[in-house]
Order: sequence, then structure tokens, then C-alpha cells
Amino acid sequence: MKKVISSLAIAAAITFGFTGVTYAQEDQLEGQDSTEVVDSTQAEDPASEAASQVETAKDDETKEEPELGIIATIKQKFIQGDPVWMSPVLICLILGLALSIERIVYLNLSTINTKRFLDEVETALKNGGVDAAKDVCRNTRGPIASIFYQGLDRADEGIDVVEKSVVAYGGVQMGLLEKGLSWLSLFIALAPMLGFLGTVIGMIFAFDQIVKDGQVSPITVAGGIQVSLLTTVFGLIAAIVLQVFYNYIVSKVDGLVNDMEDASISLIDMMLKHKANA
Repeated sequence: MKKVISSLAIAAAITFGFTGVTYAQEDQLEGQDSTEVVDSTQAEDPASEAASQVETAKDDETKEEPELGIIATIKQKFIQGDPVWMSPVLICLILGLALSIERIVYLNLSTINTKRFLDEVETALKNGGVDAAKDVCRNTRGPIASIFYQGLDRADEGIDVVEKSVVAYGGVQMGLLEKGLSWLSLFIALAPMLGFLGTVIGMIFAFDQIVKDGQVSPITVAGGIQVSLLTTVFGLIAAIVLQVFYNYIVSKVDGLVNDMEDASISLIDMMLKHKANA
């Protein structure tokens, strides 16, 4: 009897043991399956995320407008600002730039090495007299050489006449150096004024549109103000650019005038020094 009971107990223990092992293995398999499912979903997530990112990037690229260059942007804003009012500002800028370039070229050609020129004139006066000095002046460009030539040309009339001639012809050369600066200053003042005029008229048109609509529409007001202010922006830009060129030209003229005055004094001194050869 005891053997039967012990045999049943051992069989029950073995049965319950295998059952527990089976359930444990099943639980492990289920855990592995769930882990594999999670891993597979996680593994699939980067691919799906990458695909979604690519699709999003494509959508963004299709939605984004192509960026315009500087010239294309300026053209677009020029058209938005109404060519009727933007054209006068553009004309002022073009004429002012053309005049500035002409003045800069002329002033650069008028600039010479003053010290070297004075040495050449003095050497010519010392060795060959007035005629040799006049030849040096004739072969040299610029206002200083022209003033020297006029003074040397009247050397036989006395030093007082030479001095008066140098002063008078120096005024003529100064006028030639400052030629066109009044027009350039006019364009500098006119460009922003035309811009303000376009702004005022654009505002008037915007308020007229509000009166026609019978209500204040933010789109109408903002669009009208933006378009009208573009003329002011372009006018101020044109004035700033031309003002920079104007200041450079004025400083260049001032430097040449100072060189002319110093050289004129040096000419009188040289002629007094070499009076016998003159």
C-alpha cells in the first residue's frame, strides 16, 4: 500500500514537474515571440520613420518656393512698387552713377606725382630756361601742369602778372574739377523726394480702396502700405549710394585743389630763384 501511495506521489510530482516546465517554456516562448514582435516593430520603425521623413522632405520641397537671387528680388520689388513711381528713382540713380564714374575717371587722370613734376620743372628752368619748362608742362596732363604753363607763358611780363595769371587760371581749373557736382547733389536730393511722393500717392490709393470696400481690410491696408513704402526704400538706397560717390569726389577735388595751391606757390618761388635764366 505504501509502495502504491509512494508511486502515485512520485508520478504526481513528475507530472506536475513536467507541467510546470511546459508552462514555463510556453511562457518563455510567448515572451520571446512578443520580444521578437516588438523588436521587429522597432526594427521596422526606423525604416518607416526614414520613409516618412523622406516623404515629409519631398512635401516640404514641393511646398517651398525656390529662393530668388538678389537681382530677381530687386526686380520683383521694383514691379511691386509700381514702375510708374519707381522709374524716376531708377533714372536718378543711373544718371548719378554715370556722372560719378565720369568724374572719378577725370579726377584720377588729373592726379599726378606733384613732387616729381616740380623737380622736372625746376631742372628744366635751371638748364633750359622757360621754354624747356613749358615743354615739360605741355607733355604732362592735369590741372597743375596747365596752371604752370599759363604762368610760364607770361614770364616775360613780370612776376606780378605771372602770379595773377596762376590765380585766375587756378579758378578755371577748379571749376573744371567741380563740373557736374551740382547735378549729382540734385540727384541725391531728388531720389528720396520722389520715393516719398510715390509713398504718399500709394497711401492715397490704399485709402481710396478702403472707401470703395466700405470696410477696413487688413489685407488691403497692409498690401497698399507695403507697395507704397517700396518707393521710399528705393529712393533712400539710391540717395545713399550716390552720397558715397559724392563724398569721394569732393574729397578728391579738395586734394587736387590743395596740390594746385602748393604747386602755384612753388612755381613763383622757382621763377624768382631762376630769374636770370627766365
